[in-house]
Amino acid sequence: MTMSNYTRRTKDQLAARVAQDIFDGAVVNLGIGQPTLVANHLPAGREVILHSENGILGMGAAPAEGQEDYDLINAGKQPVTLLPGGAFFHHADSFAMMRGGHLDICVLGAFQVSATGDLANWSTGEEGAIPAVGGAMDLAIGAKQTWVMMDLLTKKGESKIVAECTYPLTGIGCVKRVYSDLATIECTLSGLKLIDKVEGLEHAELEKLVGLPIAI
Repeated sequence: MTMSNYTRRTKDQLAARVAQDIFDGAVVNLGIGQPTLVANHLPAGREVILHSENGILGMGAAPAEGQEDYDLINAGKQPVTLLPGGAFFHHADSFAMMRGGHLDICVLGAFQVSATGDLANWSTGEEGAIPAVGGAMDLAIGAKQTWVMMDLLTKKGESKIVAECTYPLTGIGCVKRVYSDLATIECTLSGLKLIDKVEGLEHAELEKLVGLPIAI
């Protein structure tokens, strides 16, 4: 989708941008939804150990069409592959890994992220909405770094990065970075800091979209 003189990152481009920042040897959990795409874009030659909360360590990319094994799925019920040396185990052991600080990075989706890193990603609080917290609270607090991968704006054009979350919180001050279709932004105690943005998007326009100051 093209807007004025800049183009949003596609979901695959965004996944590749996230994958670029995952360091060699990291143990990483990819949340349900967009974050699962990151597994398909990890740089060749970089060892990243992928964890899934339903009990997998050493998860690989999505299988080729026709090679799916639906006994081997991620937390979003999508078929995955298992790399040599990978393992699967009881989800209680998986949650012990999550809560015990054994994950270097988790990548989650979000409804809202505050400028200081509060996360709301399990409920919009709307009447009739089905709450779906899953392991998000355990991941957000247990991982050494929590990154969010999401569209910057809602379908109504409102920023998902806000001064203060209005939806029920998943975690407080846990988000370090937001990777979005328009920009990569760091959350700090003193507010937002820009890491990068899509070509052609002016800094002032990005601040207008978000509605908050973003330090360079």
